[in-house]
Amino acid sequence: QVNAVVFSPDEKHFATCSEDGSVRVWSVSSIELVVQFQVLSQACGCVCWSPSSCKGGARVAAGYSDGTLRIFQIASSEMEMKLHPHDGVAVTAIQYSATGHVILSAGGDGLVAVSSTVNGATIRVIRDHRGASITTIQCVNQHCQTLGLEGNELWLAASTDRRVSVWAADWLKDKCDLLDWLTFPAPLFLGGDAPPPSLAAFAPTDPSLVVYTGYGVEKELSFYSLVRKQIIKKITLPHWVSCLSLSRKSQLVAVGSQERVLKLINWSSGKCQDFTRHSDSLQTCHFSPSGTLLFTVAFNEILLWDVH
Repeated sequence: QVNAVVFSPDEKHFATCSEDGSVRVWSVSSIELVVQFQVLSQACGCVCWSPSSCKGGARVAAGYSDGTLRIFQIASSEMEMKLHPHDGVAVTAIQYSATGHVILSAGGDGLVAVSSTVNGATIRVIRDHRGASITTIQCVNQHCQTLGLEGNELWLAASTDRRVSVWAADWLKDKCDLLDWLTFPAPLFLGGDAPPPSLAAFAPTDPSLVVYTGYGVEKELSFYSLVRKQIIKKITLPHWVSCLSLSRKSQLVAVGSQERVLKLINWSSGKCQDFTRHSDSLQTCHFSPSGTLLFTVAFNEILLWDVH
């Protein structure tokens, strides 16, 4: 089973990670395997790329079921660092900070660890989501003074209890302050499996806008303004969402569902289009940085889409 697929910042490569403990880096143009990093007897649950501003070449960081993180150097095909910030709890989300100075990772216990990319030390543990598994971490460049706090980047975490925390940070100054805390109500879940995941992302064209979807009273996308401190828009959906990605291009949102449907929505006009090419429920979708390509994943099946 493929757990994640992410584009490199330059869109020349993409990385996948799987239940079998492998991290694979592929060429986008040829869809050929460039390098594979294998960890035995561990599942790899999440993977991310270093930002292009990082010195020393491209790296991928991956989180594993035993609570470890590993940083792999692409050029040398070697593991650069192994970190232990999660004490045996499976890592559920991982992301380089927007500047690349730290890695944020989260476990099934809801703890978010901030680790140095220089020496691997855990420099901060954020416990606000404790008790609920983290589904999403995202970091973006943003001057936070416009939102009333110091910092040069925003980051968010979403957890399975339908809560989203938004933070302003300047990691070189060891600053990290809570900017906003969103809680989305929901009725008791009576389904057989786990409820749909809680998913959140910054709007690429306006990071002061947070897009959220998850189990709730209605099946919908919510658009929350960090400036106005309120939901300013909702889009009704036919299915619960299993994965979410936002494009830099033409205000598109991709949402996948357990009903095997990929839906592309223009969130300014509300127009949408459905695609039904997958043979299993969608678990991951990911736009390229430019928004011209889109990956979708259903179990072990990966589709690459051209977005016009």
